[in-house]
Amino acid sequence: MTFDPATLTYNEAGLIPVVAQEARTGEVLMLAWMNAEAVARTLETGQVTYWSRSRRAFWVKGESSGHVQRLVEMRIDCDRDALLVLVEQEGPACHTNRRSCFFTALRGGEATVIMAPIED
Repeated sequence: MTFDPATLTYNEAGLIPVVAQEARTGEVLMLAWMNAEAVARTLETGQVTYWSRSRRAFWVKGESSGHVQRLVEMRIDCDRDALLVLVEQEGPACHTNRRSCFFTALRGGEATVIMAPIED
């Protein structure tokens, strides 16, 4: 039986939040959005494809930077309104050139940068 992306629950804009996690280490890399077509493209190609809300266009992760995400597994949460993609991440996941977009921690009431950009 083939999975139908239409069976997911999307928000009023037709999008579903997606958490990307490094499959090997469990590190949380980023949060992005997909629509039904992006889900289908990701499953079909194995290259993680998001929907860019700012550009209003499909965004194949790494198509311009080379920092691609290869899909290992896609998981659906219990309410079918959020996705987890386990990926093999090549290079940094964040546009700030950091391994993860979650590089700021709140410690003692202060925002503290805990991850430096990757040097080229």
